[in-house]
Amino acid sequence: MSVFLSEYNNKDFSHGKSKFFRLLWMVISNLFFDTWVPYHSKLKIMLLRFFGAKIGKNGIIRPNVRIKQPWCLEVGDNVWIGESVWIDNLVQVTIHSDVCLSQGSVLLTGNHDYKSKSFELLVGEIFLESGVWIGAKAMVGPGVRCYSHSVLSAGSVTFKDTLPYCIYQGNPAEPKRKRIFNVV
Repeated sequence: MSVFLSEYNNKDFSHGKSKFFRLLWMVISNLFFDTWVPYHSKLKIMLLRFFGAKIGKNGIIRPNVRIKQPWCLEVGDNVWIGESVWIDNLVQVTIHSDVCLSQGSVLLTGNHDYKSKSFELLVGEIFLESGVWIGAKAMVGPGVRCYSHSVLSAGSVTFKDTLPYCIYQGNPAEPKRKRIFNVV
């Protein structure tokens, strides 16, 4: 058995958006998001809302951020999106309030079926519950739910759900300890 990429069927993930609308997003994305020009977060949030994203208040979006489809993005209040974050959302990505996506982190909703000769695309929604921290250069795979206040440490990779208030590390990420907050 061999892989035959000529048989690959690129499913339509436009979610009913016209080619013009998607092209317009690509232009806006390259001008205002996927650039090192430090445009203000309020402008970026306004643009994301125009393109169908549901965005809460007090968000911060740093330079050089890539968002594939804002119409498949829901973000709560007080969310930080660091430099060079990539939200590759072929399907819905939901980020609850008080979540931090550190620089270079990736939310990846699609992968390919390595057992399929046509290399079929497999997708799964991502949910990040309140208080989650995705560390620098960490990756969350398709279909993952990171439960409340879990941490995916820098450089770690998970294709499995994380437990609440638990710190994960490694590739594949494994739980290392509980997340305990200092009481003042």
